Amino acid sequence: IAKDTASLLRDIGMEPCTTPVRSPQSNGMAEAFVKTFKRDYVSVNPTPDAETVIAQLPFWFEHYNNLHPHSALGYQSPREFISSQSQT
Repeated sequence: IAKDTASLLRDIGMEPCTTPVRSPQSNGMAEAFVKTFKRDYVSVNPTPDAETVIAQLPFWFEHYNNLHPHSALGYQSPREFISSQSQT
């Protein structure tokens, strides 16, 4: 599958980029996202099994991408940030 993914990326003009194994510091943005997601969604919701978590992911992503406050946006949600930018 990895070879197929790399091939697809090249076909659409992207160059695959990997990080060293067991080197979370080299992939800080992704690691921070996973930490936030676990803290703010997985740990505070009933998650008796993996199927429950997977079923909730679309709703959690929607919330995170629209309503969840982000430190990079001055603790505004993306929706609030976009709204404030369009008013200036």
